[in-house]
Amino acid sequence: MEPQQSLESLARELAALPPSLGPVRVIGVDGHAGSGKSTFAERLAAALGGAPVLHLDDVATHEELFGWQGRLRAQVLEPLAAGRAARWAPYDWVERRFGPERVLEPAPVLIVEGVGAGRRELRPHLARLLWMETPRETSWGRGRNRDGRELSGFWDGWERAELAHFSDDPSRPFADTLVHQSGTGYEWTSGASVTPGTAPSVTGCHGLPQA
Repeated sequence: MEPQQSLESLARELAALPPSLGPVRVIGVDGHAGSGKSTFAERLAAALGGAPVLHLDDVATHEELFGWQGRLRAQVLEPLAAGRAARWAPYDWVERRFGPERVLEPAPVLIVEGVGAGRRELRPHLARLLWMETPRETSWGRGRNRDGRELSGFWDGWERAELAHFSDDPSRPFADTLVHQSGTGYEWTSGASVTPGTAPSVTGCHGLPQA
């Protein structure tokens, strides 16, 4: 590993993959809530020259924390598969309603980040699945600290829902790449080659991680 090697090497690798959904290479970034998915996805998008990022928080709702796959398929996946622009209305978590419609034109690479980005309904459409290798309790602790005491009730419900989701539909076993956070930034390893109890072989790092 070269010290402070940037994410550009990973970006080049992803951009060279065959399209997985019409003309688009869909990159999934999954992990526990609070594991740093959004920050990593935005930095990877910048390394890809400004690739669009679809946050699954914009697709989920209070009533459908994980029951959003049909909406994502109809509004985003099917149009992009046909080479058309996707149109969806992001959910407003404060107003508890869907906001103004947004348009996503087919792009060479689309990053889809959020808990459940590697679920079984999405995996056939992914060019690569990345998993944020942050322990569950650490991730949840970050999320609770970030959101404050006023959202502790929401987090209680979320933790139960996330446990049920990953119990029925785990993503990590299918991850192509495991993303680790360290004091010096991000490091990634091959998901297929990593077995529990073995030291991972680092292939890259970048920047300082954020929760």
